[in-house]
Amino acid sequence: MAKPAASQESIQAERNRENIELAHHAANNDASARKKVNELITPIIQYQTDRFCKRFCKENRYRFSCTLNSPIGSPPADAALCEWGNGSYAWMLDDLSSANRLKKYQARNNASLFDYCYVIANSLPFYERWKNWRFGRNIHVPDYIQALGPGAKTVFYGMRSQLPIEQISQQTSRSIDGTRAMSREIIKLLTQKNRLYLLSPPKNISLTHDDQDGAVQCAIEGETASYDQDIESIEDHQLLAKAWKQLNPVEQYVVEALVIEDQDAELVLNSLKKLNISFKNNVPAAELDRQQLYYFRRKTLSRLHSLMIAE
Repeated sequence: MAKPAASQESIQAERNRENIELAHHAANNDASARKKVNELITPIIQYQTDRFCKRFCKENRYRFSCTLNSPIGSPPADAALCEWGNGSYAWMLDDLSSANRLKKYQARNNASLFDYCYVIANSLPFYERWKNWRFGRNIHVPDYIQALGPGAKTVFYGMRSQLPIEQISQQTSRSIDGTRAMSREIIKLLTQKNRLYLLSPPKNISLTHDDQDGAVQCAIEGETASYDQDIESIEDHQLLAKAWKQLNPVEQYVVEALVIEDQDAELVLNSLKKLNISFKNNVPAAELDRQQLYYFRRKTLSRLHSLMIAE
């Protein structure tokens, strides 16, 4: 007769294996697995979207029709739908179910995939990242962008947060065509001044770690992703900064997008093609492919490493 404890351990081990398998399949873009993960974390996202949106909604509740599960405000009967609820949902879904995040899940301390995402979604770093997305913080908008006219700053932040053109248009009270025209002008100016990297989304890293912060200790904390960076890991920061400045704007953009921001290669390729920017001699931007992009990334990282050593 099997011992109850051994049987429970076997059941738990099988659950852990299934959760890890689901996360890794979803990270590799398996359609069925991604659907299951999306359904699993939807209650978390709906709850946090409801909390965060209502906390910061000031005027929109009176001008646009709220799309939350429990709508707030009293807008006109013919009011357009507010984009923030759907935008927030999409941002949280992207953050919690990114390939990089799912690949880190290992079911340590028997944490389920739901537990893993739940703890992250209720963490302070997640809240701060959401606010950075919501308010477009942590970057100064260049004067030459602001000089384009009223709303240019909002369009810039919206582009940086990768919002749909319709949502940016709503925020600026401009027409969609007008917003699209301004976004093209912004891209043109940044390209001319070799500052296209300013449109890369923000990445938040904390350089502090306090063991006395009184945070709730629970069995699944060991599974959650860490956003803290040891002070030793930034000793070469100045060296890296010097080497980084020697890369050209395209090299910087590709490394930021693929390595730092972990963006999908296809999105990066499409951005380069839209701007008609090629990273390979004698090859038009429209003919670039993923393999060439990956090779360019490896070559650029190797060059960056060589520049650091040379310093």
